[in-house]
Amino acid sequence: MPEVETAAQETRSAKLSLPTLTTMVVGSMVGAGVFSLPRRFAQETGVAGALIAWAVAGTGMLMLAFVFQTLAVRRPDLDAGVYAYAKAGFGEYLGFFSAFGYWASACVGNVTYWVLIMSTIGAIAPALGDGDTVLAVVLSSVGLWLFFWLISRGVKEAAAINRIVTIAKVVPILVFVVLALFYFEPGVFADNWGGADYAGSLFQQVKGTMLATVFVFLGVEGASVYSRHARRREDVGRATILGFLSVFAIFASVTIVSYGLMPMSEIAELRQPSMAEVLEHAVGTWGQVFVSVGLIVSVLGAYLAWTLMAAEVLFVAAKDDDMPRFLKRSTPADVPVPALVMTTALSQIVLVVTLFSDDAFDFALNLTSALTLIPFLLAAGFALKIAAAGERQRSTELVVAALATIYTAFLIYAAGLKYLLVSLIVYAPATVLFVMARREQGRQAFTARELVILAVSVAGAVTGVAALALGWISL
Repeated sequence: MPEVETAAQETRSAKLSLPTLTTMVVGSMVGAGVFSLPRRFAQETGVAGALIAWAVAGTGMLMLAFVFQTLAVRRPDLDAGVYAYAKAGFGEYLGFFSAFGYWASACVGNVTYWVLIMSTIGAIAPALGDGDTVLAVVLSSVGLWLFFWLISRGVKEAAAINRIVTIAKVVPILVFVVLALFYFEPGVFADNWGGADYAGSLFQQVKGTMLATVFVFLGVEGASVYSRHARRREDVGRATILGFLSVFAIFASVTIVSYGLMPMSEIAELRQPSMAEVLEHAVGTWGQVFVSVGLIVSVLGAYLAWTLMAAEVLFVAAKDDDMPRFLKRSTPADVPVPALVMTTALSQIVLVVTLFSDDAFDFALNLTSALTLIPFLLAAGFALKIAAAGERQRSTELVVAALATIYTAFLIYAAGLKYLLVSLIVYAPATVLFVMARREQGRQAFTARELVILAVSVAGAVTGVAALALGWISL
């Protein structure tokens, strides 16, 4: 078999340019979430609420993007982005939680890709249902481990593949927006303005869409994860802003134009991927096929990108002695196989859990977003801490960091108690890895401050398990 260069090796050995970093950000942001947006928004809000939600999400995420840009310049010594910022700002244990939470969110996010693929194929193969049947989980599991095998053996020209896949993702989305504008019905749009009868107050409508907007913007921090490989440190921040601005208009457009094609109550009942169903309503079967093919290409490319990103976070954390040593092992081809095994294994577990959820895709999407919120909040808090300290205080940076911190705190509130408790069920057991790392270094397992954090996380996890067992919350 000819030699192949692994994606990880390519990323680590080469210095990444601004266009390549920007493509990585766009590629990681444009994934399964955008193809599900029409239904997700129509289940919660009308046109007015959607416009406000995008304004809030766009402003908040832009502030967060500016935070990553600032931190890349202010602290060029910190690698792996989200994880490193939390550790530097709030200590090793919260840094560990940030690394684990970010990694776990990537793993759960990967499950949404397989659920959406199976749901897409389920339109012609009913046995796959909405991607949540036993057959769908079995086939998704085969896909999970096939990708593990391919990545562990090597993926040639990873950056080139990412560029091609990014183009393949964006084209069907742009075609959808253009066709939707052509078939746009002002009367339908006007009827959807205030929301359907099942929609609550305007505030409730906006609040209900927040996790969906977080999901589609995941990846805005992608350049910072690979910051140590940037040709110029300033390019990390520039790629973050360029990537964000490139996709924000697309995401908002997909949602808003859909309201001009169908009543929101009908959009809310569509199967996923709802974008394909909306386009079928407008132009016929070929529209559904076109979007579905684009989705499968998009999702498989996004799965590759996020699997590599997840493994990178574990690998870097292990290199910094914040994860057990076995996670920094790699093959001669520089593939971090133990990190890949853990990444694939967690995705496998969550895939099985989706069999017991009311809506497999929405459950995985919301959990992905919720798991990311703590790492984002810690990164924003670190930026606020830097901006407020010492002689280098700058009013603009202080305002941006404060807004980003308030926004991420609001997102945790918007996620609700259910997803906070489920997130803690995932977070708390991870402490075993932290203890393993400390013991390998011959250090005390916890400081007094860390014991307080441990107690809070365990109490939340126990409460979450009890709530699930007693039926107070459900998946």
